[in-house]
Amino acid sequence: MAYKTRRIGVVLFQLGGPDTLEAIEPFLFNLFCDPDIIDFPFARIGRKPLAKLISTTRARKVQHHYATIGGGSPIRRFTEQQARALQLKLAESGMDAHCFVAMRYWHPFTAQAIKQLRAAHCDEVVLLPLYPHYSSTTTGSSLNEWRRQFRDDIPVHRIGTFYGHELYLQALVEKIDEALARFANPECPEIVFSAHSVPVAVIEKGDPYQRQIEETVELLMQRGGWLNHYRLCYQSKVGASRWLQPSLHAALREIAGDKNREVCIVPISFVSDHVETLGEIDHEAREEAAHLGIRKFEMTSGLNGSPTFIAALADLVGSAIGVDLRRGRAAETLVAAAD
Repeated sequence: MAYKTRRIGVVLFQLGGPDTLEAIEPFLFNLFCDPDIIDFPFARIGRKPLAKLISTTRARKVQHHYATIGGGSPIRRFTEQQARALQLKLAESGMDAHCFVAMRYWHPFTAQAIKQLRAAHCDEVVLLPLYPHYSSTTTGSSLNEWRRQFRDDIPVHRIGTFYGHELYLQALVEKIDEALARFANPECPEIVFSAHSVPVAVIEKGDPYQRQIEETVELLMQRGGWLNHYRLCYQSKVGASRWLQPSLHAALREIAGDKNREVCIVPISFVSDHVETLGEIDHEAREEAAHLGIRKFEMTSGLNGSPTFIAALADLVGSAIGVDLRRGRAAETLVAAAD
């Protein structure tokens, strides 16, 4: 009996980010042209003019964030590193897997990932949104774009939320422990979990994002066993509509008002460092905290290339195609063929 290994294509979805200061406005235009982000009566007519107005205005406001982190977002670099590490991890388990990156709003776009996928002659595909929590504005948007672009007749498996996956949680616990170790007394700082905010209207339509974020915080506190006081807040609000609260800014003001002088910020909804962690938190929020009298401010680094996180992704891929990688049973990737 001879065997033939299935070739698995794994598509890692992310929002993407501008790689230069000049790319900020077109990146934002793509973002606000997304019907999963901006939707209203007669949107087909008004969406592009509105996106142009918002992106032009917003680009001026956020340019300094990108300038402070080197002039562009590192999210593509980190995501491609994750893709390479995942491909290597899967290969070590005996799987013939090829990993591709599909960014929603900047290069490499979904269409480019599909082109690479076809060139690799994959037998089936695993869709891996790098959003631990589901929202129609993130996972939903990326998968909608995939469905618009991909029409090939091969099996497609989709990985859902993974905020409760034990290896994902362990990867976050490791990052939090690393950050707390930088304090003289690790039990003193308040742990502030900061998630990307979304409009309240999105949640009111049934989006599970807020509930899943809250569950993640509780799971982490149970798993980590820390005695620190902690709280959850949100960041990156855009526009005048109601978004999830409290904001990171409000949280820092309240902490300072309580005379707490040490904080450890945990970006809870992100799997890699980018402008919202390196710019909004580690630069802007750090300066604000110092102004408020907070003497010790630390932020956990992104999961980025964390071996534990990569192991979590590999386990998710294996489960999607019926392979138990943690028990080393990759033989299920083999398909029997006649001699």
